[in-house]
Amino acid sequence: MKLSEIKKHLNTLETISFKLPSGQLVPEHFHVTEVGRVSKHFIDCGGTERKEDKINFQLWEADDYNHRLHPEKLLAIIELCEKRLGLEDLEIEVEYQGETIGKYALAFDGTSFLLTSTLTDCLAKDACGIPQEKPKLRLSDLQKSENSCVPGSGCC
Repeated sequence: MKLSEIKKHLNTLETISFKLPSGQLVPEHFHVTEVGRVSKHFIDCGGTERKEDKINFQLWEADDYNHRLHPEKLLAIIELCEKRLGLEDLEIEVEYQGETIGKYALAFDGTSFLLTSTLTDCLAKDACGIPQEKPKLRLSDLQKSENSCVPGSGCC
């Protein structure tokens, strides 16, 4: 989800909720402790230099159980960050601490923001010898050709 999308959704909500991949909700008394831009400049395993920029939200929960972040307050925080940090309309990643700090992508189901699992990937599969996944075929779908070996033909 991009920054423009979360702003659009926040304008339609009365309350904010974030749901973990397990289906469990982040406690209602969470804080958004950081909104910023994260830049990553790296070289992949194939030797290609790459740059990646994202907007980062950090969610945190404290012992102030009466705290509730309202949509208009989060919108104000986002708008301040856009103005002061010059944020662009980039993809959002969310950090939230369970047993360790997890990084999540963000989606929306019409009611809650969904923290969706992210995966690592090799960006240079062709350079480091990772075979491409072969298409799965059903043997029953294969047609016989002139070069195919059939029982009793003596080719086996």
